[in-house]
Amino acid sequence: MNEAQTRAELIDPALKAAGWSVDAHSRILREHVIAPGRIQGAGAQATALSADYVLVFKNTRLAVIEAKAVGKPYTEGVAQAKNYAEKLKIRFAFATNGAQHYRVDMETGEETDAAAFPSPQELWDATYAEPNAWRERFAAVTPEDKGGTFGSRYYQEIAIRRVLEAIGSNKKRMLLTLATGTGKTVIAFQIAWKLFHAKWNLSGEPSRAPRILFLADRNILADQAFNTFSPFEMTVPGSLVRIAPDEIRKKGKVPTNGSIFFTIFQTFMTGRDADGKEAPYFGAYPNDFFDCIIIDECHRGGARDESTWRAILNYFDASVQLGLTATPKRDDNIDTYAYFGNPLYEYALKDGINDGFLTPFRVRQVATTIDEYTYVADDEVEGGAVPVGQQFVEKDFNRIVEIEARERYRVELVLQYIQPHDKTIIFCASQVHALAVRNLINQLKSVPDPNYCHRVTANDGALGEQYLREFQDNEKTIPTILTTSQKLSTGVDARNVRNIVLMRPINSMIEFKQIIGRGTRLFEDKFYFTVIDFVKAHHHFNDPDWDGEPQGPEPEPDATTPTPPSNGAKSSFAKTDIEPTPILRIKLANGKELAFQHMQQLTFWGADGKPLSLQQFLEKFLADAPQHFATLADLTLLWQRPDSRKTLLTQLAENGYGADDLKRIQEAVNAADCDLFDVLAHAALAEPLKTRATRADVAAKALAGTVAAPVEGFLKFVLGEYVKLGVGELAMEKLGDLLTLRYGSVTDAIGALGDLDAVREAFVAVQWTMFGATGPTAGES
Repeated sequence: MNEAQTRAELIDPALKAAGWSVDAHSRILREHVIAPGRIQGAGAQATALSADYVLVFKNTRLAVIEAKAVGKPYTEGVAQAKNYAEKLKIRFAFATNGAQHYRVDMETGEETDAAAFPSPQELWDATYAEPNAWRERFAAVTPEDKGGTFGSRYYQEIAIRRVLEAIGSNKKRMLLTLATGTGKTVIAFQIAWKLFHAKWNLSGEPSRAPRILFLADRNILADQAFNTFSPFEMTVPGSLVRIAPDEIRKKGKVPTNGSIFFTIFQTFMTGRDADGKEAPYFGAYPNDFFDCIIIDECHRGGARDESTWRAILNYFDASVQLGLTATPKRDDNIDTYAYFGNPLYEYALKDGINDGFLTPFRVRQVATTIDEYTYVADDEVEGGAVPVGQQFVEKDFNRIVEIEARERYRVELVLQYIQPHDKTIIFCASQVHALAVRNLINQLKSVPDPNYCHRVTANDGALGEQYLREFQDNEKTIPTILTTSQKLSTGVDARNVRNIVLMRPINSMIEFKQIIGRGTRLFEDKFYFTVIDFVKAHHHFNDPDWDGEPQGPEPEPDATTPTPPSNGAKSSFAKTDIEPTPILRIKLANGKELAFQHMQQLTFWGADGKPLSLQQFLEKFLADAPQHFATLADLTLLWQRPDSRKTLLTQLAENGYGADDLKRIQEAVNAADCDLFDVLAHAALAEPLKTRATRADVAAKALAGTVAAPVEGFLKFVLGEYVKLGVGELAMEKLGDLLTLRYGSVTDAIGALGDLDAVREAFVAVQWTMFGATGPTAGES
């Protein structure tokens, strides 16, 4: 038997005999995709991580099984089974060839033969030795899939399971750390869904549905969560409540009828009593009113001892409190971890990218001759006096000093680097700077729409929120660019962001990761996003533990503190100001703007999430290439046939050289007009480059008279498409598209060319000629 037969005739019956899929509460997930694989560009992804079987009982994944054909050793799949179990955080892993079974306990390390598969209840009891009534009640609640839009990602299930297990064990403070874009709000929803339908509450008895508060620090985050929780309204109308200041003032009291409440810290901290004295609205609730509080983006201050927001959490001390954050433990958020404790579960940015749940990124580092500026006498100063020789550096621009020509030059570069309709967020030094950049973009844009670029900052109020909603709408292309200062750095769910532009220093690792997270969400045909870095923020990627524990205090100065001019001129901005207005404006002397220059560098990223220079990347490729081809003859033989070429490209992608990476190597060796074959041969074997046009010309000459005239005409058309678009036009699966492009339909192509089998053979044969051989040997086409 092969493996498929072994599963059907031996393994499936054995599972059925043990009660799997017989017990109404059990399910078998066959060929279950754990992670889809890293996005590699041009529609390609790394091989998905897939388990042969995942056993589910009471809505809980309990075991994985790796199957092999009956003729193979029954323990051959043990390493794979352990890998899947570790990924899924499942206790039991099995390997089998259908005739014999092997069992691994990932918790105790015990490994042993198994005479048969355990029943669902036996596996449940082995996983959870200590009974827990709330665990049973939570497990009985089926997760809500919202019509299939809430996909069940493995790390989300782990996070949900860990939180519910902690709540069932009476833990009061909990933390989840998951990268931006991984669905923390969906996780919060599923936790609330389970608590609500299991009727969990602080009394310890399932006597009533809980009252749950979702607490954020921005209205847009609270609104997004409110919308995500919409299935509650379909189940119990009136269960969702948005706590808003105007409604409280209108009704004269805080809302209490409902189950899931949403508000922001700022709303809860406002309010006055009948005498006009400050009386925060949260105090109008009994301090045991909320059974559970979910604090979104909790690193932003909700848990800080010195923060007034902490008063809310202290007041509702009786509640279970769950913090959600995207930032690992750092010195500048260590208080958050001290309050909530170590995370119950962590899922890092690099994990999300390597699993294929987040979009990879590349960094375009840009340095210009005006990154720093030294005042000279022929430049014109407004707003104060500056001594000749006074130097201004990045942190001074648009906070102390403003040079309009400098910002114009940077904006011109941005518009060169991005596609006109690619959604882009630009982070500026202040709201005033964001306004100036918005104006410059709209003055220099190639797209005529007046709403092409808008500013979204605190000062833009409801209109800014409207522009943001329109930007988030994936069906709309306008507005295309948003400028901001602080407002859009966290929690904005805009899946089609293709560019993040940094035009202000980012001194906090936490903020840097949050900003990078604006581009990581998946979207159709989005194979990567680009960080355009004018301010050397990419140095954060060199932090050896940028996804881990803190190593020491962040060395950078506070970005909100303007550096005063060295001439002693007074600055009107105190240390706490976050929106300084430049006090000096400098107009450069005639002709200086024309002398501006810039340099740029694209950075490569390894699977470990660390940056590689072009030289390092090429050296790595040179070292890895012999695994795939040792000589030019090896590469030629693989490249001449569409099937072996496809296999080679897939293997290269699996090894970290996807389509986008190969394209960047092509750019690096100035080989845009060359075939990838020549790029690989040049980079790995130091072979000279040939253009696609040269190769196509050789093939066209060799083709003359060797096939029927109509076929020759078609193949010359194919060669023309190859010269324009590259080797992808020579894939076998592309043949139908080429026939349709040339003749209108495959049926018409048959009428013009006759036997398509002969066309297929000629299509393959011409590729042998193009890449250095006279033609395939018998049977190789």
